[in-house]
Order: sequence, then C-alpha cells, then structure tokens
Amino acid sequence: MSVADQQVLTPDDLGVPLGTRATVVELSSTFCQPCRMARVVLQRAVETTDGVRLVELDVAGSRGERLGARLAVHSTPTVLVLDAHGRIVERTAGVPRLAHVRATLDAVGEPAAS
Repeated sequence: MSVADQQVLTPDDLGVPLGTRATVVELSSTFCQPCRMARVVLQRAVETTDGVRLVELDVAGSRGERLGARLAVHSTPTVLVLDAHGRIVERTAGVPRLAHVRATLDAVGEPAAS
C-alpha cells in the first residue's frame, strides 16, 4: 500500500482508543478457523510490544461490517496495523507470520508522546 493510499481509522471507527504506538486490527468472523490462529499470533506479538492495542472486529457485527465494507475486506482474517495516528501502514489477508507482525510493529517506531 503506498503512502498516498493510506487510510486513517479513528477510535470512533474501532470503538476503542488507539494504542500509543500502534493498533493491530483483526477483522474476523465467528466460524473462521484461520481467524483463531491469527488471534493467537497477534496476541503474542502485541503482548511483547509496549504501546500496542489489539482490536478484534467481527465482520458480521455492525461496526465490523461497516469497516469491512469501507475497506473492501473480502476475506477473513484481514489484519491491519495502524500507527499511533490511525494510519494503516500494513494490511494482510490470512494468518500473518509472527516475525512479520513484530517487524511491522518495530518499524512503526516509538509510542507517541502524550
């Protein structure tokens, strides 16, 4: 995704505050087995990185459905990594690799000053 194509998500879009460093959003569905595997990978990455919030949205729920339509999500899981300002810096469809998620979070940088 090029910088020109970056979209911004707000706390209102997600229903929770953004992380001070990054926010990882998993768009999932209830009976999606790969979504369960993705959740484990994302939880491991997030719990070892300060200032990162993990948000899971079900695409069948009203908030997740609106966001999925807005972002043209066609498969679950779809994982978004947002910087501290809510800009989407990474988008992955399918189960992400732990090393890739950690590298992406490292590339986001330090937590934003409060």
